[in-house]
Amino acid sequence: MALYTERIHELYASGVTNKAEIGRILIKEFNLDTNENTMRVMVSRTLSKNVDCDEGVKDACENLGISPSSVPYMWLKSKEASLFIKNPNYKVSEIDYDKIIADCMDGYVPLVKQYVQPVNSFDRLIWTDVHVGMDASRKGLALYATDWNAEVLNKQIDEMVSFVVGNKKSDYLIIDELGDYMDGWDGETTRKGHKLPQNMTNEEAFEVGLKAKVLLIDKLANVYKHITCNNMCEDNHSGAFGYVVNAAFKHIIDCKHSNVTIINHQRFLNHYIIGDHGFIISHGKDSRNLKFGFKPQLDPRGAEKISQYIRHNEELRRCKFIEFSKGDSHQCLFDMCTSDEFDYFNYPAFSPSSEWVQTNFKKGRSGFVFQNVDMHSDRKIITPYFF
Repeated sequence: MALYTERIHELYASGVTNKAEIGRILIKEFNLDTNENTMRVMVSRTLSKNVDCDEGVKDACENLGISPSSVPYMWLKSKEASLFIKNPNYKVSEIDYDKIIADCMDGYVPLVKQYVQPVNSFDRLIWTDVHVGMDASRKGLALYATDWNAEVLNKQIDEMVSFVVGNKKSDYLIIDELGDYMDGWDGETTRKGHKLPQNMTNEEAFEVGLKAKVLLIDKLANVYKHITCNNMCEDNHSGAFGYVVNAAFKHIIDCKHSNVTIINHQRFLNHYIIGDHGFIISHGKDSRNLKFGFKPQLDPRGAEKISQYIRHNEELRRCKFIEFSKGDSHQCLFDMCTSDEFDYFNYPAFSPSSEWVQTNFKKGRSGFVFQNVDMHSDRKIITPYFF
C-alpha cells in the first residue's frame, strides 16, 4: 500500500490529475487484478489525505461569504471524485452551564415540597412551540419579518402571566409545555439534515430559554398554592437540547419554590389524571420515528393510536373525560366531535411563524390557551389568547 501511495503522489505531481487515469496506470504497472473503479476510489482517498483542508475550507467559505468557524465539513465534487473534508477551523460552541444556572439560583438550596391537591376545580395553562433561537426575520427580508428574541419572549411571558392572574379561578395550576421549546442545536433540528435559520448561539439560546421558564414560575409561584409543570422533551426540534434546558429548569425550581413540581416527560405520549379528567399530552411529532406525526385534523390512523394508548392504560379507561393535547401544527383547533372517546386539541405556537411557514402557508397567529376545569363534570372554560 505504501508503494502505491508513493507512486500515486508521483503521478499526481507530474501532472496526471485524473484519478481514473492514475488508477489505470497503477493497474498496468503493478499488474493488479482489480477493476478501474476500485482503483479510482483508492486514488481519491489517498490524495484527499493530503488536501490542504485548512486553506481549502477557508477559500470556499470566503467565496460564499460565510464564516469558516460555522462550517463543520465540506464536499469537493467533480466528475472524477467526491471528497469529504472535515473543517479544522470548526468549533462547537461549549455552553457554560454552571455559570448560567448559578445566575438563576442566586444561593438557593433544595426545598421540601409542599403538595396541595385541587378540591373542586383547577386552572390549566397550555403553551407550545416556543422555538427559542429561531430567526423569523432574516434581517428583515422574510415575507412577514418579525423579531423573536429574549426581549420579545419575556414580554409575551409577562403578558401571559397577567392574563392567567386575571382569569384565575383555582389555587391549583397545571402548566403544560408541549414541546419544540428550543428551535434547534447548531442550526439543525434534532433529526439533523434540516437547516434552520437561527439568531442565537447554542449558549445564548440555552440561557434565554432557561431564564424565560424561570421567570414564568417566579411570577406565578406566589399566586397559586401549587403549580405542576409538565414539559414535553420528546419532539422534532428541541430533542436532547430541550431536555437539557428543562433539566436545569427543574433543578433551579426545586430550590426556589416549595409549591412547584416539575415533571419532564421523555416519552412521546404521556398522561395525567385529575378528578374525572384524563389528559394525554404529546408534542405531536417525535425525534426519530414519525416524519409527519399527528395531523391537525384527526384521521383514522391518529384516532386508532390514541384509542390504543387509552386501552393500554387502565386508569385512563376509567376517566369520564379525556383530552388529547398536542402542539407541532402551530394551529388552534379544538375538535370535540370526531371521536366519542376523547377530545382532540391542537394548541397554537407561542412563537411567530418561521419564514418557511410564512412563505409556504401564511403569516399565522401566536398565542397560548388558558382553561378552568371542573374536576367532576364536563364543564371546561377554554380561553385562547393571541398576541
